[in-house]
Amino acid sequence: MTSSPTRTAQTAGVAYAGGAYLLWGVLPLYFLLLTPTGPWEVVAWRVLLSLVFCVILLTVMRGWATLGVIVRQPRLLGWTALAGLLIYVNWQVFLIGTLTGHVLETSLGYFINPITTVLLGVFVLKERIRRLQWAAIGIAAVAVVVIVVLYGSFPWIALSLTASFGLYGLIKKKIGPAVDAVSGLTLESFWLVPIAIVQLVLVATTPEGLTMGANGPWHVALLAFAGVATAVPLLLFAAGARRIDLTVIGMIQFITPVMQFVIGAVVLGEPMPLERWIGFLVVWVAIAVFVTDLLLTARRGRRAVVTAL
Repeated sequence: MTSSPTRTAQTAGVAYAGGAYLLWGVLPLYFLLLTPTGPWEVVAWRVLLSLVFCVILLTVMRGWATLGVIVRQPRLLGWTALAGLLIYVNWQVFLIGTLTGHVLETSLGYFINPITTVLLGVFVLKERIRRLQWAAIGIAAVAVVVIVVLYGSFPWIALSLTASFGLYGLIKKKIGPAVDAVSGLTLESFWLVPIAIVQLVLVATTPEGLTMGANGPWHVALLAFAGVATAVPLLLFAAGARRIDLTVIGMIQFITPVMQFVIGAVVLGEPMPLERWIGFLVVWVAIAVFVTDLLLTARRGRRAVVTAL
């Protein structure tokens, strides 16, 4: 009788996490609709409107008491401030990549991200990893070298994305259940408000100026949606992560870079010369090794449970 609710929770978890990664996968198309708004203005509105959306959610869900408990703990406040800076870097680099014709490189960053997470676990959390995981890390390193040498450019967008999101995930893991998803995003957005205001002021002084309200009501509506587009996937991810194993999350998360790769290569027609194909193929080999390790580990775990029963 207990297995049915468990299966229901797992099914819901897959649906929530899958929904989050699907939304993250189509975000490049949404941000491209915001043209002529540049990446610096988009991120500023994204910060401010995310905070507004989170305040509304806290009010509807009566979460202010929970937020108050977190605010009274300086250690947690410090971690949320650092998490905010990291997610700001991630958002800014992602928008620069998306709005300057580098969607393929953003997808490369998120392809590498799971392997970066494993590396952080080894060097920061002192976790021990398996031989296949070391193999995947080595192959991914070769891929970066291939891209730099053959393609002739340093993939700073991809590496900045994977480093910032990997460290962001590490902090979220560290503060764990002490900070819920809505309270966490509220505080992260709050710390970034000064940066967002400075960016809007600087953009307003440029010849192009601010685009909010200057390109018709449809553009205003799309730009105002930035807060929802930011918060909803993060909340779906949090709901999914509580219900399913990290092994499942590890496999589902490849939805996002695959979608971004298709958008960049097929929809937007970004160049894919032979050198870039070689680099991506080496990355996909690393991912295949990584996923194989996840599947083998999960199978051994199920066998151990059956044997124990």
